[in-house]
Amino acid sequence: MQKLVRGTHAFLADYFAPHRELFEQLATNGQRPETLFITCSDSRIVPNLITGAAPGELFIVRNVGNIVPAENRGPMGGVAAAIEYAVRVLEVENLIVCGHTGCGAMEAIVHPERAAHLRYVPLWLAEAQQILPILAERYPDLTGEARLVAAVEENVLVQLENLRQFPFVAKRMEAGELKVSGWVFQIATGDVFEYDPSVGQFAPIGRPSSRPLAPVTAR
Repeated sequence: MQKLVRGTHAFLADYFAPHRELFEQLATNGQRPETLFITCSDSRIVPNLITGAAPGELFIVRNVGNIVPAENRGPMGGVAAAIEYAVRVLEVENLIVCGHTGCGAMEAIVHPERAAHLRYVPLWLAEAQQILPILAERYPDLTGEARLVAAVEENVLVQLENLRQFPFVAKRMEAGELKVSGWVFQIATGDVFEYDPSVGQFAPIGRPSSRPLAPVTAR
């Protein structure tokens, strides 16, 4: 805790002070983020650090496994509320679902026995159980780390499909007002991979798709 307290002091002196005007504007004018960023609760994922975004530029939703429960499941609590607010009220222009390598949630889906002693985690991860038949159908020969990476990638794609089920998301996409993207952050290298539907692969963002993170069946 003392480390965190020292951190708040350092923030005030080293970051807030030279950016005081920005924070005053945010306090006065409110937030106008351009991007809704949905990612995992994993402590190794720091959206503003990864993207270089300043305060006020990202509207962030975090949960175990960066999951978007399907719209037809009924009341979904905070995740659906945050998506609706970002898209309908804040009118964000970009929507990103960002998974990551070494995801414990995906490990628990691929190896459910590892979370069997927990009460709430398996209930939440049931929202992404379609990952298992996808892996069985498309990647029957993958094992170990390669299978986990495939699960991470496919999970991002599943959550993108779930997002498109929201009428207000689909409407703004069809109008060309909202761009939806799928990312995977590779923790060990710092690389960010984006799904390119034209080639059916996750490739280094902003660079040619010659070095995919792992093979993904084109959809």
